[in-house]
Amino acid sequence: MIRIEEATTKDYPIITELFEHLIKEICLRTNSTPNLFVVSGTAEKCKHYLESGIYKVFKAINENNGQTIGFLSLCESYSLYADGNYGIIQEFYVHPEYRSKSIGSKLLFSAKEYGKKRKWKRFEVTTPPLPEFDRTILFYENNGFEVTGGRKMKLIIE
Repeated sequence: MIRIEEATTKDYPIITELFEHLIKEICLRTNSTPNLFVVSGTAEKCKHYLESGIYKVFKAINENNGQTIGFLSLCESYSLYADGNYGIIQEFYVHPEYRSKSIGSKLLFSAKEYGKKRKWKRFEVTTPPLPEFDRTILFYENNGFEVTGGRKMKLIIE
């Protein structure tokens, strides 16, 4: 049996570990290096974000062994085009051995319930538009997401 619950500050080490698994998997699939992401000080940042409340995390727990097997992190944003506040799914990871068992959908359901309470208008998520992530895109589409086009871009401010 799988249980979904909100992560607390004390969960930051396991959330950090799962985040690192996510980054490694992305790097393997895209033949890139971790330099694509900022991963230094991740544990401290995760702890701070959870403490401050700017980072909401839901975790999936295998009740048979108590292991945290996945997580979904959110933050709130505001936009005129979204007609107000909305949620951004920042990171989303389920251990490979637990995929295709509705765990991701359960995490999304908890996130949606949280978003309704916050009166969010929508969720946004970015996935790499690469063939290696076709299953990821299909997962989101099967859970009601629509492809809106565009590409995620960044500018480092130094």
